Parts: sequence; structure tokens; C-alpha cells
Amino acid sequence: MATTSTKSANSGGRNETDAIAVLTADHRTVKSLFKQFETLTKQDDVDDEKAELVRQICSELTIHATVEEELFYPAVREAIDDDDLMDEADIEHASAKDLIAQLEELEPGDDHYDARVTVLGEYIDHHVKEEEGEMFVKARKADVNTVELGEQIVERKEALTAELGAEDDSASVAPPTKPQAKKSGEKRK
Repeated sequence: MATTSTKSANSGGRNETDAIAVLTADHRTVKSLFKQFETLTKQDDVDDEKAELVRQICSELTIHATVEEELFYPAVREAIDDDDLMDEADIEHASAKDLIAQLEELEPGDDHYDARVTVLGEYIDHHVKEEEGEMFVKARKADVNTVELGEQIVERKEALTAELGAEDDSASVAPPTKPQAKKSGEKRK
């Protein structure tokens, strides 16, 4: 995700660029954003705040999913013998991307806007539980070089953050200053 901090309280003293620590920190960041959104749904006249928060959620998830798909998943798929788990993760990403694309076209107050954000959060919660409870455990047991992979992930995240103009997402409170680019048709680099 767009945040640059890679330390994780759950890293167990591992290198701060450990892939699993980086991805787990991303999970915590996005979970916090979804909780903030849930709080906003109980308030009136917060459409601007909702829009900015959803833009940040979508940016974080887009960056996170990209580094997983380009770097982490291929390494784990090669190292573990569980195609079903990896296939499910791919499908979960596709479902999340579909909701992200929908949300990028909508504004707060549009039909089912809050419901889409809520469902996206539920998808992500489920996905995180499987990753952290199964995939990460299997990756560790298979001796995936998570430090080297983590360095690659941090590098790629920085590049994606710059590409998407998401540098200030973690501190941002103002509405976006430029229109959101469509991501569904973009090619990965």
C-alpha cells in the first residue's frame, strides 16, 4: 500500500523489509481505513471525507494487490504445493479490483456507495485472514526468501506510489487534486 513504513509489531524481530512484515503492515493500514469509513457512515455531511478516504483505500489496495500479484504470489506459488490457495487469492483480488473500479466511478451518495465500501472491507478481511493464517505460514515453512522479496516489494511499492500519485495518502485529508485514472485497462510493468 502507499505507506512507506515497513515495520510491523508482528514481525518477530525480523528484518523490516521482510515481505510478510511489509504485507502485514499494509493489512493493518487498510483495516484502519475501513474502520474510519465505518465511523463516517454514522455521521452527516461527510461526503468529502468519505470520498477522500475511499480514494485512499482504493489506492492502498491497488498498490498492495499489484505487488502481491507481481512479486509475492509467484514466489509463494512456486515454493508451496497449494494451487487451490493461490488460485483463491487470485480470484479474491479480481473481486476486490472489480469493486475498486466501481467505487472509482462513484461518489458518496450514489446508489449503494456505502454498501460497496462495506463489502470491499468484508472481502479484504476474509482475504487477509487466509493470507496471514495460511499463505504466510506456508511461505515461511517453505523457506521463501522473504527478506529479498520484501526489498523488491518495498521498491515496487515506492514506484507504484509515485506512478499513482499516492505519495501523501497516509497524511492526506483534502480531496484529490487530479482526476483518478482508470486502472482496469493499465498494463503492469
